[in-house]
Amino acid sequence: MAELPKKYKKDFAHSYTLGPFPTFELLNHRPGQAKACYFRADFHEKEKLAQLCARLGVPCLCSPRALDRISQKEICYAAGEFEKYSGVLRAQAPHVALVQPADMGNLGTIQRTLLGFGIRDLAMIGGGADRWNPKTVRASMGAAFQLEIQEFPDFSAYLKAYGAGREIFSFMLDGGRVLTPESCPVSPLYTLVFGNEATGLPPEFKSYGKTLFIAQSQAVDSLNLSVAVAVGAYLFTQKNGGLAKNGGNEWQTP
Repeated sequence: MAELPKKYKKDFAHSYTLGPFPTFELLNHRPGQAKACYFRADFHEKEKLAQLCARLGVPCLCSPRALDRISQKEICYAAGEFEKYSGVLRAQAPHVALVQPADMGNLGTIQRTLLGFGIRDLAMIGGGADRWNPKTVRASMGAAFQLEIQEFPDFSAYLKAYGAGREIFSFMLDGGRVLTPESCPVSPLYTLVFGNEATGLPPEFKSYGKTLFIAQSQAVDSLNLSVAVAVGAYLFTQKNGGLAKNGGNEWQTP
């Protein structure tokens, strides 16, 4: 590839992984989407990267100039370029739905957290933070490549596609039930819904199913979105037969 990659823009059909770990995650889990990899001469895993790229048929170039363009001000030893792709949620798996999340760091951290707790299906509702931005991908540490992430214009579209036989649990500051290890619902098929960092979920989400509230002190107005998702996902996967109980690498239903 003679032409240097350009600084990422949202309307590109491709994006980038910044750093060795998310780049290896791209190659290991979405190799068909990888277009090219770049590394610096002093990258200590350059042989491993080059060998993996050669096996997959992905161009791998020593190009500090390409890395400087992609990463801007940060020093980056390796990066990958990949084509964006469409995800499809699994109908019989637990989901998390994010309604217009605004912060790319939160979005990436949530993806990594969900993967850690064995939830691999994420619905993005109504737009929000760019899930393809290299900052988001980096915050996920490449977890995005092991998730199925599907976008919907609104929550009604999500329910039309996946609502049948599924319980909806919306997390709201005025939720009806305080979520604790003891009160966490038992549900064979569920979706955990979280709102925007600044505004939370609109009042109409009270009509979609049950509402939950994570108790907190009065010293703060709300929990960080990624923290709230982590608490909810952990309790639900523990109560409903998730990864930690089963000790496997894939979701297992109770």
